[in-house]
Amino acid sequence: MRVKPVLVALCLMLASSARAEPLRLVLGTATPGGGFPAYGAALAASVRAVDPDLTLETRATGGSAENVRLLREGALDLALVQGEFAYDALAAGDGPRLTAVAPMYATPGLLVVAAASPVRTLADLAGMPVALGTRNSGLTVMGRAVLAASGLDPERDIVPILLEHAGDGPAMVADGRAAALWGGGIGWPGFAAVAAMPGGARFVGPSPQAIDRALAARPSLRRMTVPAGSFRGQDSAIETVGSWSLVLARPGLDPEAAHRLIAAIGRAGAGLAGRLPQGRDSDPANLAATVPAGSLNPGTARYLREIGAAR
Repeated sequence: MRVKPVLVALCLMLASSARAEPLRLVLGTATPGGGFPAYGAALAASVRAVDPDLTLETRATGGSAENVRLLREGALDLALVQGEFAYDALAAGDGPRLTAVAPMYATPGLLVVAAASPVRTLADLAGMPVALGTRNSGLTVMGRAVLAASGLDPERDIVPILLEHAGDGPAMVADGRAAALWGGGIGWPGFAAVAAMPGGARFVGPSPQAIDRALAARPSLRRMTVPAGSFRGQDSAIETVGSWSLVLARPGLDPEAAHRLIAAIGRAGAGLAGRLPQGRDSDPANLAATVPAGSLNPGTARYLREIGAAR
């Protein structure tokens, strides 16, 4: 009878030491200096910490619009896609079908200006140069929608600036080439950079009426609140609109690979949040309330059922 505990202990030791099969997935991010590359790096490191044989190889891209195309072409396994493009891509009935693997984070849209700027509302931007983001960014699409809801034609009533790289915007605000920078997400590097300028920054959201109009015009948008103190110098909460950014998969991605990835993200929660504050939103359970069940990768859907988070 004494042999059994020894055998059980030996089996447990062997099981715990067994390594999973190596899995390498290519993850598209965006242009340098924006939130997606920072998130991609934090995600890859956090996943590797809990599953050493799972490698996320991050690859710089032009942003969400290009990521959707590259996924459809099979040039990427996974990609970070902002909500304005993600929900349209998931709903598309033509072409190869993309699926959602994991939630990234909620992305509330805001305008940032120098603290000394006369701009107090989005309507005050009339005639001014505004850095909207890169050409392929979902944030740029969101910014245009919010400006339109605020009564401004984003092509005629402001001087729109499209960036080559997401990280170029703060320098334009600093030297006056742009009166304001549109962006999104708590912890977004562009916001932090402007807030760190001499004199500081001020953050501006749309009016309540503009919020209602934006929500009515774009189903992908959600009402969001940026808590006070989210950025240096931001003393009050700001009401705005935003959307959820997602990790999408190419057509035909093995459900077992998707299951392994989202399970690793679930285990890596604290580590991811420690590397990047908005990483706390990447709790897999958040996916159930943000994406229709039919748009989930089968591996992700199975994981949500296992943790009791499926709708």
